[in-house]
Amino acid sequence: MRRRRLASELRRLREAAELTIDEVGEKLECSASKISRIETGHVGVTPRDVRDMLEVYGIEDDEREALVQLSREARKKGWWHAYNEVFTGSFVGLESDASSLHTHQALLVPGLMQTEGYMRAVIRAIRPDAGEADVERRVTARVTRQKLLTDPNPPAYWAVLDEAVLHRTVGSPEIMRAQLERLVELAALPHVTLQVVPFAAGAHAGMECPFLILGFPEQADPDVVYVENTTSGVYLEQPSDVHRYTLMFDHLRAAALKPDDTVVMVERAADRLA
Repeated sequence: MRRRRLASELRRLREAAELTIDEVGEKLECSASKISRIETGHVGVTPRDVRDMLEVYGIEDDEREALVQLSREARKKGWWHAYNEVFTGSFVGLESDASSLHTHQALLVPGLMQTEGYMRAVIRAIRPDAGEADVERRVTARVTRQKLLTDPNPPAYWAVLDEAVLHRTVGSPEIMRAQLERLVELAALPHVTLQVVPFAAGAHAGMECPFLILGFPEQADPDVVYVENTTSGVYLEQPSDVHRYTLMFDHLRAAALKPDDTVVMVERAADRLA
């Protein structure tokens, strides 16, 4: 999140100085592609690079030192860096800094709400060639990630699931029942809202793909939409894209059962597996 904020600020300051990326690269004796990657947040930036760039932009000492300090903080590694082979890209880092998380899933229980048994069954189904050590490494990483929901200052978490998620028995009836009971437990938390779109709703806005909308506490940090696919994910930051997915989520919430009715449906699904 800090790297994203720093990249946005460096881009803004360059534009305010009326300099092109090529001109900055020429002044700093580096490639224009390096400046471009820094401004898009695709690479980290050293405090020295930040100081040099800000000097070119004519930024005064106090503001310059504040941004240099931000670059130092952006280079610090979070807990998820210990699981680089499990968490790729910026997703978990962004998630850990979010103040609100709005997610839709049509096939699976969201990762933050999964039990360990459910996780293992999903990982083995998605990665049939994975060894036991790899599976357990991924389970450990996901369990660590779930601490976000029990943090002293957790994000507001809102999940809208398709009813199909409740009826697809993942692992075994025992594993699935435990998973449904976990959903009921999490739905009771004050910062968690769970809704299910029933089959009776017919076609709905979230049938195409799962997605997550990440909101942040600082006004300088615009919302991000993360759209999942089989091997990776796409980050959408353009206001028009964020607005479109926000509208989709609003339609899903409207089509879904109320939270209390959702809990009743989940409990009945668990009872059927008894």
